[in-house]
Amino acid sequence: MCGLAGLALRQGLTPDSATLEALTRALAHRGPDGAGHHVAGNVALAHTRLAIIDLVTGDQPLFAGAAALVANGEVYNYRELREANQLRCATGSDCEPPLHLWRRDGIGFAEGLRGMYAIALTDRAARQVVLARDPFGIKPLYTAEVPGGIAFASEPQALIAAGLVKPRVRAAALAELLQLQFTTGAETIFEGITRVLPGETIVVADGAIAERRRRAALPEGGPESIGAEAALARLDAALEESVALHQRSDVPYGMFLSGGIDSATVLAMMARLNDRPVLAFTAGFDVPGAADERAQAAALAASVGAKHVTVAVTEAMVWRELPRIVAAMDDPAADYAIIPTWFLAQRARQEVKVVLSGEGGDELFGGYGRYRAAMRPWWLGGKAPRAHGSFDRVDVLRAPPTGWRDGIGAAETAAASAGRTRLQAAQALDIADWLPNDLLIKLDRCLMAHGIEGRTPLLDAGVAAAAFRLPDALKVQGHTGKWLLRQWLARHLPAAQPFAPKQGFTVPVGAWIERVGDRLGPLVAAQAGVAEIARPDRVASLFRHAGGDKHRGFAAWHLLFYALWHRRHVEGRPAEGDVFAALAAR
Repeated sequence: MCGLAGLALRQGLTPDSATLEALTRALAHRGPDGAGHHVAGNVALAHTRLAIIDLVTGDQPLFAGAAALVANGEVYNYRELREANQLRCATGSDCEPPLHLWRRDGIGFAEGLRGMYAIALTDRAARQVVLARDPFGIKPLYTAEVPGGIAFASEPQALIAAGLVKPRVRAAALAELLQLQFTTGAETIFEGITRVLPGETIVVADGAIAERRRRAALPEGGPESIGAEAALARLDAALEESVALHQRSDVPYGMFLSGGIDSATVLAMMARLNDRPVLAFTAGFDVPGAADERAQAAALAASVGAKHVTVAVTEAMVWRELPRIVAAMDDPAADYAIIPTWFLAQRARQEVKVVLSGEGGDELFGGYGRYRAAMRPWWLGGKAPRAHGSFDRVDVLRAPPTGWRDGIGAAETAAASAGRTRLQAAQALDIADWLPNDLLIKLDRCLMAHGIEGRTPLLDAGVAAAAFRLPDALKVQGHTGKWLLRQWLARHLPAAQPFAPKQGFTVPVGAWIERVGDRLGPLVAAQAGVAEIARPDRVASLFRHAGGDKHRGFAAWHLLFYALWHRRHVEGRPAEGDVFAALAAR
């Protein structure tokens, strides 16, 4: 896991060294173990390294003939790629095989890669720059049209810090952020900055995008015909292979463990594959009535002999660190799960540089309650996913957000491809936008801020092939989602009690906000970003009464997040002091 950036300009232009240095400085947190540059005519590549595999010879850029490459992430099947393609590699880096595959296969070089990656390579012979991103969008990559060509980076804030793009907010994306807590599609919240889409490979020639190709994350087609026993056997093989690949590392690794199904699955497989005890980290909240998974996680860890580390997240910790947490979310996702993820990463970095986590289980195996609603026709109470926004029932904005569902609507149309059931379409919708633009951004930014790599073994081509085309009845039965995954867990880690009722994961932000609402509300209402969109008197009232109603709690949290985000990423103010000092600073 690293940071990358660069410039691909028109022929005859030369990248500015000061710009390249600014891009590198802005990405230093993603790669504290080293940095490298490569400039060749009109193209420049920059890299900051977090050393995970091949600690000695794996510095980047990597070179082969007239081609050079920088990458962020891990290509887990690098050994298999070397052997199957008889590649002669100069290093032990997992990122060198893609460079040789490019020289042989051209734009199709990424088809056989298995992992999480954002790649930028330049080829002097072909006079091209190529950008590629993994199919699930686990690793981020952004582009911007700049005078003379194209700039790219692992984070939008780097493009802004280097003076390549002005931080102007797109109104349509702001409406999405307020209502959905994330933004959709290729365009980001910043005017002029776009995402390389999950699975996309882009060719840049003479400073302009010349070609695009997209690799799908999900297999095509509707449900296949397979019985439960055959499906369980196939799933077991897919999970074992994926977790084994995701454990490839030359540095210590552990995992994030909740009391839920997905991380318990990862724990069970890690325990099977490791001779030494698994190191597991769990967060909890010292608030009466809040979801606290530490006891369940401790029981799971004990059942497999894992070493268990707990992190107690307190209200005081949150108010102290929230400006820094939100500052890390330059591509904004107002997901309150950024809070425990931040503190877990902070603690885990004391012992490991790599953690495995369970992101993707709900999306691939059919876990969310909204999937069950999507399966029903409208006359039986069915409804489209994300039909309502966070401010629909809270009258605090100056004007109701408009067009906020346009991006989701377009993604719904694309997800409902021929042969897919309603359930599959709802899953594909989440995998297209919610997963990469909320859950995976959260994981990437919170972990990279602490120089730690997050890996997601459930988001793997082999696991997707085993799960996505399962019959609906092997995913959802009655009110129970993830049915097949629960069956697998019942056999392999019965201590997880996979069919017992589970308490949903929540962060008690509403209660926390209400306790300091008299002080916090006026500070949020006075922020330039919030004052443009919300009525100050109603903001203050909202914060005083945020704890008793989930809709008011969500709305207050979104406004607090946006106030801090706007100060840092639009106004350019430093994230200093606690939340009260940061919001009061002028």
